[in-house]
Amino acid sequence: MLNRMPIHKYRAYAQVDLPKRSWPDKVIDTAPIWCSVDLRDGNQALVDPMDGPRKRRMWDALVKMGFKQIEVGFPSASDTDFNFVRQLIEENLIPDDVTIQVLTQAREHLVQRTFESVVGAKNVIIHLYNSTSELQRRVVFQEDQAGVKKIATDGAVMVRDRLDMLAGQNVQLQYSPESFTGTELDYALEVCEAVMDIWAPVVDNKIILNLPSTVEMSTPNIYADQIEWMHRNFSRRDRICLSVHPHNDRGTGVAAAELAVMAGADRVEGTLFGNGERTGNVDIVTLGLNLFTQGVDPKLDFSDINGLMETAEYCNQLPIHPRHPYAGELVHTAFSGSHQDAINKGMKAIKAANSGVWEVPYLPIDPHDIGRDYEAVIRVNSQSGKGGIAYVLENDHHIRLPKEWQAQFSQVIQRLTDASSREISSQEIWNAFEKEYVTQPEGRFNLISFESRRVPGSNQVVEVNAVLTDNGVEKTVTGQGNGPVNAFSHMMRKEFGLKFKLKDYVEHTRSVGSDAEAAAYIELKVPDESGTSIFGVGIDTDITLAPIKAVVSACNRL
Repeated sequence: MLNRMPIHKYRAYAQVDLPKRSWPDKVIDTAPIWCSVDLRDGNQALVDPMDGPRKRRMWDALVKMGFKQIEVGFPSASDTDFNFVRQLIEENLIPDDVTIQVLTQAREHLVQRTFESVVGAKNVIIHLYNSTSELQRRVVFQEDQAGVKKIATDGAVMVRDRLDMLAGQNVQLQYSPESFTGTELDYALEVCEAVMDIWAPVVDNKIILNLPSTVEMSTPNIYADQIEWMHRNFSRRDRICLSVHPHNDRGTGVAAAELAVMAGADRVEGTLFGNGERTGNVDIVTLGLNLFTQGVDPKLDFSDINGLMETAEYCNQLPIHPRHPYAGELVHTAFSGSHQDAINKGMKAIKAANSGVWEVPYLPIDPHDIGRDYEAVIRVNSQSGKGGIAYVLENDHHIRLPKEWQAQFSQVIQRLTDASSREISSQEIWNAFEKEYVTQPEGRFNLISFESRRVPGSNQVVEVNAVLTDNGVEKTVTGQGNGPVNAFSHMMRKEFGLKFKLKDYVEHTRSVGSDAEAAAYIELKVPDESGTSIFGVGIDTDITLAPIKAVVSACNRL
C-alpha cells in the first residue's frame, strides 16, 4: 500500500552519546524548585493577553498556591508588563519569601528598562536569554557559533554592569540558551560557561542555567540524556541551579520534565494546566499531583482544584479540557460498568480498612484531596452496570441495595438509558427506583393500616392486624407468626391465595437530611421451575412498618 504521508521531509532526532546514563535508576523523592511562567510565557500565547485585573487575579492565585518564584513579565516589551511589575512592588504585594522573575533579551535599552522595572523589589531574578539552536543560527540570525555566543556574552555584560542599580536587593541571575534542544550540546555548554565566567556565581548565590525544550523535538529520554550530559559536564556545578523549561509539542512535556529532574535538574518552569505557545508549556498541576500520588510533598497547594480551574479559565480565556489529568470534569468519573463495580467495591474496602492509605481501583487520587466530592465519581449511561447504579443509590440516596437485587434493577435503568441514548441523572435513577419498588400506584395491594402485638402467654408468636385494599376493595385481615414480617407474609398467602416463600429480609437506617428512616428489603421466592426471586422495598420512619411495606411492595410484583 502506498504511503501517502511525505515522510521524506523529516529526520529522526539524534541520540546522545551518554555512556552509563544514571537517570533511569533515579527516583524523584523531593519536589523541584517551581517557577510559574503563567504571567509571561503563558500570557504571550493567549489570543487576548491578560489585562491588569486578570494579571492580578493570576498573581494572587499563584502566591496562594505557594509558588516562591514567579515570572511576572517582560517589562521592556510592553507598558502593561512594566506597570504590572511596578504595581506589585509599589503596593507591597510581593511576600518576603517570593521572588519575582523578569525576562529580557540581550539588547542595551531592553536590559536597562528591565532593571528600572524591578527597583525596590526585595527578591529578583533577572532572566537573560537568546536562541542558540543550529536552525536559528542559520536561518534567523545568519550567524556562526561565535556570533551567537557574542550575543549571550554581550548581554551578560549589560546585566552585570547594571547590578549597582539594585544595590541592597537580593538579585539572582538566570541565563537560557533558548531552543536548547536544537543546540549542539558542546556548544550549549560553551555558551553557558562563557556567561558564567562573566557573572561569576558563588555557592550562596547560584546562577540559574535554564535549558529549555522551547520546541519539543524528541522523545523524553533524549531530553533526559541532554540534561544529564550538561549536569555532568558543567565545570562549576555547585554554583548552578539547573533549570528546565519543557514545552509539549510531542505531547510528552510532563514526562520530559520528570525525566529531566531524574537526570539532574533542580528547577522546573511551567504553567497551570500547561497553557503556552502551540501545545503549551509543561503543566505544573499535573507534575505536582504526580508527585503527590507518589507520596512526595509537591510544595504547592492543589486542595482547591476547582478554584484553580476557574482562575485559569478566567485569566487565560481558555477552557480546561474535561479529560485534563486530575482536574478535568470527567477524570474522576466512571461510566463503564466494570469500572463502576471496582470503584464501588474499592470505596467500601477502603472505608472498612481505615488504613489511611488511598487504594481505590481507577482512582489514582482521592477526589477529596483536591477539593472534589464523590458525587460525580460514578455516573450512569448505557455503558454502566449494576455496581454503578448501586453506588449512586447508596451515596446519593442512602439505599444499600442488596447484591442479589442489583442485576434486576440495573435492567430497569438499562431500558431507560437505551431509550434515551444519554446519561441518566441520579434523580432519574431514584425516580425509577421509587416507581419500581416503593410507590407502585398501579399495584394490586395498598396498605392502609397495620398493627402488631405479641400473643399473651407466648414468647414468640405475634398477631398482626391490617387493613388493605385489593384492587380497590378494602379488606381487614389477621394473621399470626413468629414475628411481624413472618405473620404478615403468612396472612398474605392465606387471605389472598398468594404462592411465595420469604427468602431474605434486610433492613438498615437511611438518613435523609436531619431525619432518619428505616429502609427494608424483602426477597420472595416463587415456587416454580425458574425459581424466580421477587423483590420489594419499604421505607418509613417507623422501623416496624418499613418491612411490612416491603412485603406489600413485593406482593404487588408477583
